[in-house]
Amino acid sequence: MNIFALPRTPAYEALTRAAQERILILDGAMGTMIQTLSMTEEDFTANGHVHGPGCRHYPSNHPQKGNNDLLVLTQPQAVEDIQLKFALAGADILETNTFSSTTIAQADYGMEAAVHDLNVAGAQVARRAAERAEAIDGRKRYVAGAVGPTNRTASISPDVNDPGYRAVTFDDLRRAYGQQIDGLIAGGADLIMIETIFDTLNAKSAIFAAFESFAKVGKRLPIMISGTITDASGRTLSGQTPTAFWHSVRHARPFTVGLNCALGADAMRPHLSEMAGVADTLICAYPNAGLPNAFGQYDETPEDTARKVEVFAQEGLVNVVGGCCGTTPEHIGAIAEHVAGYAPRKTGVTEDV
Repeated sequence: MNIFALPRTPAYEALTRAAQERILILDGAMGTMIQTLSMTEEDFTANGHVHGPGCRHYPSNHPQKGNNDLLVLTQPQAVEDIQLKFALAGADILETNTFSSTTIAQADYGMEAAVHDLNVAGAQVARRAAERAEAIDGRKRYVAGAVGPTNRTASISPDVNDPGYRAVTFDDLRRAYGQQIDGLIAGGADLIMIETIFDTLNAKSAIFAAFESFAKVGKRLPIMISGTITDASGRTLSGQTPTAFWHSVRHARPFTVGLNCALGADAMRPHLSEMAGVADTLICAYPNAGLPNAFGQYDETPEDTARKVEVFAQEGLVNVVGGCCGTTPEHIGAIAEHVAGYAPRKTGVTEDV
C-alpha cells in the first residue's frame, strides 16, 4: 500500500493551516511536574490495585514508583490537571504521558500486559485536558501520542566485549511500537510524536510501525520526529549529525522534524540551524531548561529559557517550539509570549512533494 495515498485526518489539515500562520507551541516536561507531587508507591499503584478499562487487573511484583506512565490509569486526574496547566499556559499541542508505554520499556516494571490500556488511557486523558482548555478559552488543542526511544538500541551493542551483539531487533521494536501506536490512535491521538531519538534505527522501526497502524485505520496522522544530540560533538548517540539524521527519516514525510532534550537552547541552536538548513519540512525544537545542576535539577528560569528560544524564532529556524526536561507551565507561557510576534519558518516545499 502507498501510505501517502491515504487521506489525511482533519486534524492534520488543521495543523498544517495553523503552522502556516504562526509558530505553534508544544507543552513542557511531564516528569518535572509529576516530581513536584511527591507521589508514593501507593499513589503509583492506587494502593496496590492497578486496573484498566473493564476492571482489568495488572498484578506485578515490581515496585512501580517512578513508572510515570502508569499514572494515566492510577492517577488520571493528576495527569490531566498537569496537561491542562500547559494548555492554559499557551500550548497548542499536548503530549500524552506515554513516553515509556511499550512492552520493551514496561518490562522493567513487569507491566507489559498493561501497554494497550496505558496508551488508550494516555490519549484519552490528554484529550480531556485539551477539551477542558478549549471550553475555557475557545482555542483548539491537539493531542500528540508520545512514542519514546525505549531503553534499548538497535544499532549499538550494550556489551563492550561483543560489539556485534544487539539487545533488540528491528522487528522487536516494530511490534512494540505498533502495539503502542495502535493504542494511541484508538484513544484519539491527533499526531504521533516519535521523540528523544538517540538511535535512528529505533526511529525507523517506529515510523514503519506508524505506517502499519495508519494502514489499519485507513487514514494518515501527522508524524513529528525529534532527535537528541547527546553532547558537544553534535551527533546522536548512534553517531549521526543533524543533516544525516534528516536524510535518514526524510522518507517518512514528517509533519515536523527537529531536536529535543539533552541540551539547553543555547547549545541546541547551532545543531537546530544545521537541520533547518537541509530539511524541507517544518522544524520543531523543545530544549531543556538549561543543563541540570549537581542535584539533577534545572535552574534556568522561564524568562531565561524563553529569551533563548526566542532566538530560534528571530533567526527563522522554527515552526513549533516547546520545552523538555525542567520546563514548567511557566516556562511554556513565557516561550509562547516571546515567540508570538515572529513569523514561522518558511519551507517553500509542500509536505507531499
